[in-house]
Amino acid sequence: MALTKTIEIDQLEIIGPYKAIGVQEKTVIKEDDKEISSSIHRKILNCGDLDATDNLVDTDVSSESTDVQNLCNTYWTTDIKNAYKAHLVATKPILETKS
Repeated sequence: MALTKTIEIDQLEIIGPYKAIGVQEKTVIKEDDKEISSSIHRKILNCGDLDATDNLVDTDVSSESTDVQNLCNTYWTTDIKNAYKAHLVATKPILETKS
């Protein structure tokens, strides 16, 4: 009885004006080459996040598959990053301070 577990990219998509990358992975458990279980995991990667001083910090995709890294490098241009940063700054919640 040999159990194996594989994780493969099931679907990739480009989402919205800021080119978020949708990654759907399928995990398959097999016993003697017969599938006994599978599950789907989905995540969305954006090109970055704001730091405390409103600088855009690039998303680290070094642990992602080569296919995902290639999509990020292709779609996350300087123009996209600048537009996304402007969007994040414009929609950032205003924190009130107590007097």
